[in-house]
Amino acid sequence: MDELQQDTNKHESCEADGRKSHHSEKTKSNLISRLNRIEGQVRGLKGLIEKDVYCDDVLNQISSVQSALNGVGRLLLEHHMKSCVIERIQDGESEVIDELLVTINKLMK
Repeated sequence: MDELQQDTNKHESCEADGRKSHHSEKTKSNLISRLNRIEGQVRGLKGLIEKDVYCDDVLNQISSVQSALNGVGRLLLEHHMKSCVIERIQDGESEVIDELLVTINKLMK
């Protein structure tokens, strides 16, 4: 069983009205580790600007940060679709599809 299925099975339901997620401690730890690395990359970018590093090098680092953030977004989106979205559809809350489409459009900008 994959990690996302385990997360879904460990928790009873999504709290859509309360807007609360229900990640396992393993998933939460993974996300926090990724975000901590990204935070370090952003601080590094600030240092590059302060040191007047060549623009192309800074732009390449910005690209790396964006890619890392996209990875976090994909992981969260996958988890959301495999848990909350499915549960809400099964509960007859089809409006979750519209919510999901808005979110996907924001991620794709």
